[in-house]
This record gives sequence, C-alpha cells and structure tokens, in this order.
Amino acid sequence: MPKATAAPGRTLLDAGDHVLIMIDYQPQMAFATTSIDGIVLRNNVALVANTAKAFAIPAILTTLSAESFAGAILGEVRSAWPNAEILDRTNMNCWEDPRVIAEVNRHGKNRIVLSGLWTGVCVAGAALSALDQDFDVYVITDACGDVSEDAHRLAIDRMLQIGARPLTALTYLLELQRDWARTETAARATGIILSHGGIHGIGVAYAASMRGAADRG
Repeated sequence: MPKATAAPGRTLLDAGDHVLIMIDYQPQMAFATTSIDGIVLRNNVALVANTAKAFAIPAILTTLSAESFAGAILGEVRSAWPNAEILDRTNMNCWEDPRVIAEVNRHGKNRIVLSGLWTGVCVAGAALSALDQDFDVYVITDACGDVSEDAHRLAIDRMLQIGARPLTALTYLLELQRDWARTETAARATGIILSHGGIHGIGVAYAASMRGAADRG
C-alpha cells in the first residue's frame, strides 16, 4: 500500500523546471482565429505573459514573417518583455528554427510550455517535434486558437494522443503559485488574477473588500 507524503505530484509545473514558448501572437494570425473570442484570447495571453514575468520563467518569443506578412507581436506579450528579442521566422514550425532551438538548449529545461496561434499548425508543430525529442510538453489550450473550433480541438487531441499535457492560463498561474504562503510571489499573483482572472478576479476583489470592511468594523 502506498504511503502518502506532503509533496507535489511530479507532473506539476514549477517555476524553475520549464521554458515558455509564445508563438505567433500577431495580427494576421489573430484575424483568422475563430475558435475563441478575441477579447478572451487577448486576456488569456496577457495572463500567461504576466504570469511568466512574475515567476521569472524563461520565455522564448517568436513570430512568423513579422515584416512581410503577419505583423508585430501583440502588445499583451510585448508589454511583459519590452526589451526582449523576438525571434522572427519563415518556417511555420518554430522547432525547426535553429535560433529557437539554441534558446531552448541555452535554458536547459526538460519541460516546454507552449501557447500561440494557430493551434493546429505552429503550436502543434512545435509540440509534436519537442515530444519526439523526449521533452515534456504542456499546452495552454485557452491561450491558443485556430481558424475553426474543429481545427483547434483536433490539434489538441492530436497533441494529447502522443503525450502533451493540457492546462489553462489561470491554471498555469495557480499551479506555479500553489501555496499562498509563498509571499515572494503572492502579491504579484493576486494582482494578475485581479486584472486577468475573470470571475475569479471578481471573487478575489470581493474577498479583499469584505476583509477591509471587517477591519474597519
């Protein structure tokens, strides 16, 4: 019979064990994305970017033909890393770009977290390639989108079938925080939830106001 211990599961993400790759968050890609509402997508992208920044996650930012085709990276990503280098590519699968791979190897993490546009092309291409090279791959599904719901869903299914692990943008933040006694990141995590956590953010704001009312009482 197994013996329980107060320790996290081995598949849970930690701030020090992975690199985040944010792929092709550009106007031309967003224009054709219909599998998720654009406002929701932008909010989730901001949630992911700000979470990575708050937890000092190494991030690789990459675009597809920014000057000639798809446009500059979205402000929700750029604002988190205003001075970061953006690796612009011509190939749809960023895992085939030597500069992207050089960054992956430089960071030396065996876990890759992916988000981007479109799910079935640029995200799936990177996921399938990384899995084939024995990396652990996580996909933030609600910070991805595609030209149709079918394209998005089938791409997620395809990645999961060979071992990718799905999570959502809010799950990503909460999994990294995991314990509100981690005071070095708790305030930043709460601030991100207030700004980008949707209904959960409303609940956090309400709880704070109730505590304030109790203190004044």
